[in-house]
Amino acid sequence: MKPEVDGLSLQTKAFVGITASIGLVVLAFSLAHWQSQDLVRLACYMAVAVLASGLKVQLPGIDGTMSVNFLFILLGVLELSLPETLVIGCTATLVQSVWHARKRIDPFKVIFNFAGMMANATFLTYVSYHWLLARFGTNKPILLMVAALVFFFANTLPISIVIALTEGKSARKIWSECYFWSFPYYLVGAAAVGLVGIVNGAAGWETSLLVLPLIYWVYRSYRLYLGRLEAEKERVEIEKRHVEQIASLNMRTIEALALAIEAKDHTTHTHLQRVRTYAIEIANEMNLPADEVEALRAAALLHDIGKLAVPEQIINKPGKLSREEFEKMKVHPIVGSEILERVAFPYPVAPIVRCHHERWDGTGYPEGLSGENIPIGARILAAVDCLDALASHRQYRPALPLVEAMEKVKEKAGSWFDPRVVEILERRYIDLERLAQMSEQTFVPAGLSRSVRVERGLAPAAGFERSEPTHGFADSTDFLSSIASARQEAQTMFELSQDLGVSLSLSETLSVLSMRLRRMIPYDSIAVFVNRNGWLLPELVSGENFKTLSSLKLRVGEGLCGWVAENCKPIVNGNPQVEAGYVVEAGKNALQSALAVPLEGLNGVVGVLAMYQTTRDAFTPDHLRILLAVASKVALSVENALKYQQAESSATTDYLTGLPNARSLFVHLAQEVARCRRMKTTLAVLVCDIDGFKQINDSFGHLEGDKLLREFTTRLKDVCRGYDYVARMGGDEFVISAPGLTPEAAQEKADRLNRAAIESGRHVCGRDLITLSVGMAFCPEDGVDVERLLAEADRRMYSMKQVHHAEAAREQQNNRFGASAS
Repeated sequence: MKPEVDGLSLQTKAFVGITASIGLVVLAFSLAHWQSQDLVRLACYMAVAVLASGLKVQLPGIDGTMSVNFLFILLGVLELSLPETLVIGCTATLVQSVWHARKRIDPFKVIFNFAGMMANATFLTYVSYHWLLARFGTNKPILLMVAALVFFFANTLPISIVIALTEGKSARKIWSECYFWSFPYYLVGAAAVGLVGIVNGAAGWETSLLVLPLIYWVYRSYRLYLGRLEAEKERVEIEKRHVEQIASLNMRTIEALALAIEAKDHTTHTHLQRVRTYAIEIANEMNLPADEVEALRAAALLHDIGKLAVPEQIINKPGKLSREEFEKMKVHPIVGSEILERVAFPYPVAPIVRCHHERWDGTGYPEGLSGENIPIGARILAAVDCLDALASHRQYRPALPLVEAMEKVKEKAGSWFDPRVVEILERRYIDLERLAQMSEQTFVPAGLSRSVRVERGLAPAAGFERSEPTHGFADSTDFLSSIASARQEAQTMFELSQDLGVSLSLSETLSVLSMRLRRMIPYDSIAVFVNRNGWLLPELVSGENFKTLSSLKLRVGEGLCGWVAENCKPIVNGNPQVEAGYVVEAGKNALQSALAVPLEGLNGVVGVLAMYQTTRDAFTPDHLRILLAVASKVALSVENALKYQQAESSATTDYLTGLPNARSLFVHLAQEVARCRRMKTTLAVLVCDIDGFKQINDSFGHLEGDKLLREFTTRLKDVCRGYDYVARMGGDEFVISAPGLTPEAAQEKADRLNRAAIESGRHVCGRDLITLSVGMAFCPEDGVDVERLLAEADRRMYSMKQVHHAEAAREQQNNRFGASAS
């Protein structure tokens, strides 16, 4: 693959320079150690590879090309030397870069293509294949597949990084969208090269030239596939633009109409956006269909659009309305629905606006609907509109505290408002208020007729005006704040929630967390402490005072993080220096403030997330809010990663003794036997079985039997060397893998193992009840595969066990005769 990117940044040039330098060093070193067994074959392979480089296709989504010359690179890995393979790969790439180039040739990019990309990819592919071949034998098809994967990643990842650095995009996204689709072709190519290699081995390398039709077939497949991909992409883009245009048109219409409300009624500037936030959250909790949620989203902004038909002196009157004024005010739901019916929304907005002053008991206006006859969107809008109106300043009265406003709305549940809506509102109004304070929206204009008389409605909710004058409270404060930080926070929260579930690796999960959080909360250091058996151990540390934070071992309940873990409560701007073991590193600024939150999983506190700064009182309540918002997700991800670690360990470890289990043993023995074959060394395999163990279980119970196994395991490891491999096969059977152990040394070790077993039985049971039968097998004398070695050692162990049983029987018989004679 060959990228073509313009406007290289400093970071991009640094990356290209480093990778190209490495590639040039690799190429120069290989050429300095040139070796070639057949120059004619090299020339033919290179000619076909160059021809294949000319058959290139344009990649989708980026300005770059791709050819099928990787087939001959894999063939070179299979049959040629490293210098020959590098020459073929780099020459083919050079031709691909300059042959029929669509733009002016840039030497900087050409060097990256054949040195920074192809030389490194070819080198890694060649080395990995031959290293695996030397280590795992002659299973070439599988190894060739692995080599193709190495070439795929080594070839595509640097390109993705260069494009990401140049265009400011995510390298992972570019790689997945632009290159991952070609993954199957590399595997198919590896299979094809494997077949060519087999044919070459049987009929000579000349037959590989017959691969030319295959190259053209792969090229045509690429062209057809990418052609369909581009056509489908263009169709989707057209449809997407059309949908976006319709959605944009609707939103501009809504904003234009909403601005008309603001121009008429100055008290609604923040009221509309707050009502929208409340209403959408409640609708989502009630699981309303998507079209009704979108209708409510628009209606929340436009529910007062009908006030365009109400005289301004009535809307902005600094006191209660007269009967006549209220009659005029009751027009606005009808006029609002008239306006919105002409917009032709794709969802039912007008009915919500028309009915948002209807009441649950049927005493509302304009039509006197009741109960379920009122649209659900209007019922939600009525409750949240009333709550926010009570909690906001109006010309005719001051604002009520939010708690009191909620109590008044609750009093009207079942009479004015839907009880279900009020129940959700009561439960969530604190959170909804916080969300409403974070939100903001821009509004826009329109207008219509006014002459309508409404018969329903007895009095305004605030009552009619009295004879005595009433002095209202006018609010002139305009709460305007930027929405940039809120949008950034939402985007980062979304990305974090997406990334945390991707990996089960604890280190990867926490690394992603630290990078994402830095965009929302500034910190000098971050640490994630994981709760392991009552101790908080640092699993991730980044930033200032790295050594100090990495060395901390905190007991739950002690210090700052220990208190957070024990009490499940966060701390804002705590003193990091109270942690046990904290010292200021030389040349480093002391950490002055800490923000720590508990990570509560399903089974309790799994750890503590702590951020530090070198200034006092650096963290704000808003920082705490953000951290608490992600804490549960982080805790669940950490808990899952810990469970995965535990599952990995339990799959390969015996739970009773802590030794490797049978599964681990077979994997290890396979590696040791392969090493013996490769290095021409020896290996001793000892199979051990405890004689008399059943008697221990029958006489003393299984708990004592388990205790005996643990005791014997301890003594067994003391007898073995540090590089011996000790595993429990199951029950009372153990296996020892001892590299380089001679038969004489093995017999001496068997005697020591027998003594260790006798001492273990004496320690646990108080007398000599057990012995140890040991069978030995040696590689390569007794076999060169795992099953044969274990079978031979097992056979010899059972022979020794029969000898022990015979000796025990004779000793028992002698004891019985001796007792009879006496």
